[in-house]
Amino acid sequence: MTRTKNGAIQTMDGVERIFYDGYWIRYYRPPAESLAAKKQLIDALTRRTFHHTEAGINTPGPSLETARAAWKAERNPRRKRVNAAMLAGALFNRATDIFTAVVELEERGVVITRENELMRECADAFTEALELSRHVRHSSGEEGVDELWGEPVKAFTMPIADYYQSRYRKAAQAMREIDRVGGAVHETLCKLRWFAGAAELVDGFIDAAKRKSEVFRSDEEYYRIWPEFVADGEKLLAFRAEIPGGADSALERHIKRGTLLLRAGKELIEWIANVRVPMPVSAEKYLAKCGKYRAASAKFAAS
Repeated sequence: MTRTKNGAIQTMDGVERIFYDGYWIRYYRPPAESLAAKKQLIDALTRRTFHHTEAGINTPGPSLETARAAWKAERNPRRKRVNAAMLAGALFNRATDIFTAVVELEERGVVITRENELMRECADAFTEALELSRHVRHSSGEEGVDELWGEPVKAFTMPIADYYQSRYRKAAQAMREIDRVGGAVHETLCKLRWFAGAAELVDGFIDAAKRKSEVFRSDEEYYRIWPEFVADGEKLLAFRAEIPGGADSALERHIKRGTLLLRAGKELIEWIANVRVPMPVSAEKYLAKCGKYRAASAKFAAS
């Protein structure tokens, strides 16, 4: 049997798809290479990055030195982490400010090469921002988002076509993690008779989440996929486990904890679909909770 190679492209049901690491992902042809196209891509990725990170760190580029001074002066470790995240945001915005100026100069016929001082300063700002990204957390506060933070940096350093290829690999990794978390929900909860009615809802949400993780917001299909993703998530949140008549307080508490675990799984799948990169720390924490719940469920098997 011939194995499909990464990068293979095929039309399926009228949609072009590219194969990466076991998944057929919606394919988008990259724009022609130019500074203007690169700037448009970096701007979109920067907006997405700040949207999914903790509040208060989208520091304007002109405030870079103020942010740096505050970071250097802070001695409290928890506060210093936040200052580092704010400095990373300032560096990110400084880099995009410079790149915007470079594109504007190019549009006026001024050629700026990679060796130009402006481009070197832009690269340095992106590099330092990426180094500080380990201090930046996801909007949930669960973990760092250095993989997400690295996306605009990669778009700056790579040819656009190469960046697109790297995104398909990340999308495949995100889909695999969605399947992994969804599988844990099935194994932990849907096999229990109290949660049997949730299996179809979980499957529907997993499928919608993977479609959400592959579609570009510029695609008209986004206007069909996003409402489906939200609606399927709402249906899952509305699910209520069946507490059997005569259940004692211990069983009732256990079922209620399972409902909270179901909602947490839905939330984690949603985060991964939105950031389109794996969230391994959050996933491992969730899988550990599922393991503990399965162990606790064993004593209620005959209930």
